[in-house]
Amino acid sequence: MNTVGRAAALPEVLAVHIEAVNAFDLDAIMATFCDDALVNDARREFVGTASIRAWARRELVDDKVTMDVTEVAHHGTLTIVRARYDGEYDKTNLPDELVLTNYLTVADGKITSLIIVRNEPAPY
Repeated sequence: MNTVGRAAALPEVLAVHIEAVNAFDLDAIMATFCDDALVNDARREFVGTASIRAWARRELVDDKVTMDVTEVAHHGTLTIVRARYDGEYDKTNLPDELVLTNYLTVADGKITSLIIVRNEPAPY
């Protein structure tokens, strides 16, 4: 895996996506996904525009989620983005600093898949 720092250039659509999330702009968020995209967030799958729009509205825009990118890595066609998340969501049982890892694939300038994981430290 080729890891690069925070200042590394993201594919343009991913930079636009993060900007749209931070602006709570549902239409701009949706414009970054292809029509048959897949999102997996907290082991829940959302496939296609209608499902992803409902997820993004409820869990990003309505909860005023923000992402502060801390690391970007590339592994083949996969872009890995680690970010500090904040917002007005239920923070019960979450750490004070919530860092989530986003695994993204892009094709033709659109996000085709987004998998969001709260990773645990490896035991070895």
